[in-house]
Amino acid sequence: MDSNRIENLLSKYWNCETSLEEEQQLREYFKGGDIPEQWKETAALFRYFEENKKKTLNDVAFDAAIIQNVQPQKKGKLVKLFYNSMRIAAGIAVLVMAVWFVRKEVRDTTPQEVVDTYDDPQLAFEETKKALLMISKSFGTAENQAKKLNMFNEAQEEIQKKDKSKNSKL
Repeated sequence: MDSNRIENLLSKYWNCETSLEEEQQLREYFKGGDIPEQWKETAALFRYFEENKKKTLNDVAFDAAIIQNVQPQKKGKLVKLFYNSMRIAAGIAVLVMAVWFVRKEVRDTTPQEVVDTYDDPQLAFEETKKALLMISKSFGTAENQAKKLNMFNEAQEEIQKKDKSKNSKL
């Protein structure tokens, strides 16, 4: 086979445009012994394909090795359980220590005279009453705002219903 024909077939082969007959011609050509230096690597590739085409995976030892690697081993369950338990315990320990340090820092930085305690129960009751009234007023304002939002949502839903009915008539 001439070199121009091989060059064209290889070009088509690398572009995935060859037919099965053309690929067979390339295989036959590269089986031969007198291959030009420029196509030695390509010939090695075609020979590799031919050699591995004949190999099969019906080896019992191969199947057993794959099955052993796929199936979980029972002796590892205890190790995994211990490992996961240690991870959880470490997380809890870090959380407890963080809470302890934060509380300690807050106690150390808060002056004692700032603590809101009352010796007189009547005075404490009056201060609590003031705080609860202030919160109650805030809730009243928030409720009015929520009513406005609810009216807006209802109006928006009506507009969407009208749009849907117009679209369905068209």
